[in-house]
Amino acid sequence: MGSIILVTGGARSGKSAIAESRTLSLGRPAVYIATAQAFDAEMEERIAAHQARRGEEWQTHAEPLDLCGALKLTDGVPRLVDCLTLWLSNLILAKHDWRPEAARLIEALGAQTAPVVLVTNEVGAGIVPDNRLARLFRDAAGTLNQQVAQAADEVILAVCGLPMKVK
Repeated sequence: MGSIILVTGGARSGKSAIAESRTLSLGRPAVYIATAQAFDAEMEERIAAHQARRGEEWQTHAEPLDLCGALKLTDGVPRLVDCLTLWLSNLILAKHDWRPEAARLIEALGAQTAPVVLVTNEVGAGIVPDNRLARLFRDAAGTLNQQVAQAADEVILAVCGLPMKVK
């Protein structure tokens, strides 16, 4: 089985850069499984910035919904999933039930033969959102993060660009 590493942290905590470095330390080339979708110019810029930071040792595989399929397709080399919270958003906004997808993900992670590094946002440290959809998302993200952390061999919390080993 491949090692499963979860990197979590707040917005702009440095978690993606930490996860990229960690993934490349596990082998090259590596696969970057991108879950982001560009629905506006600002998100296009964010995606472009992430792509510009990565070098030629990365092969990008864009997959906003079928994360388990992407993991199966790319097994055999280190993979970075960036990020679980965007994947969750995609599922919720596409009106998919995220719970069975999360269960499929946990099962898929246990079957990996090469390392997988996953990035997620720690969303529970802020205020209680003022609308139902945001509260549902926050609760779902918290539950998903707990499930993946339980399945992970290692959990890293990114704080101010620094990795802190949690598990």
